[in-house]
Amino acid sequence: MRFHGYFRSSAAYRCRIAVNLKGVAPEFVATPLRDGAQRRAAFGALNPQHLVPALEVDGAVLTQSMAIIEWLDETHPTPALLPANPIARAQVRAFALAIACEIHPLQNLRVLDYLRADLKLDTQGVDAWLHRWLHRWLGDGLAACEALLARRPATRFCFGDAPGLADIFLAPQMFSADRFGVDTSAMPRLRDVRAACEALPAFADAAPGRQPDAA
Repeated sequence: MRFHGYFRSSAAYRCRIAVNLKGVAPEFVATPLRDGAQRRAAFGALNPQHLVPALEVDGAVLTQSMAIIEWLDETHPTPALLPANPIARAQVRAFALAIACEIHPLQNLRVLDYLRADLKLDTQGVDAWLHRWLHRWLGDGLAACEALLARRPATRFCFGDAPGLADIFLAPQMFSADRFGVDTSAMPRLRDVRAACEALPAFADAAPGRQPDAA
């Protein structure tokens, strides 16, 4: 099993948490996004989307963090990352997808590269765009996640007293909120869950600064 990722990629971060929770240790292959490694033909042959993560396993290549994590959960069922109840499973998936599909995409490196290379924005212009749009997108999205959890009884993690799929997606997004200077002070449930996650070795060891390719 070989895992292609990048220390700062939120999607790769999710997968690192999942493999740690499952006690799996794939061989790590660094794909330095800042150097454009993902755009080269060799990586394109592995993943035509030119995105990380990618997982090579049993002669196949799995892409997209949600698919990789659900494959892990199906093939390594302990500890379970999704609840048994179908309604609860759908709610957990919806929370994770709110992050993966509605919040995360605009912070992607290829979006920032587009602003610089295609729209010809200078550093000041990119910073202004980030302040006005990314902060709003990220902040509003996390506020919605806070509201989803506020409907539920308080638990240590998002959907119970053990970490699962929702927490795997939340922790990297909260890291990104800090990185981009988004104020999360009005999101106590998210902050409490994040603190509970970071107290666990599976999450702490997956942090970007602890990865072998961290710069």
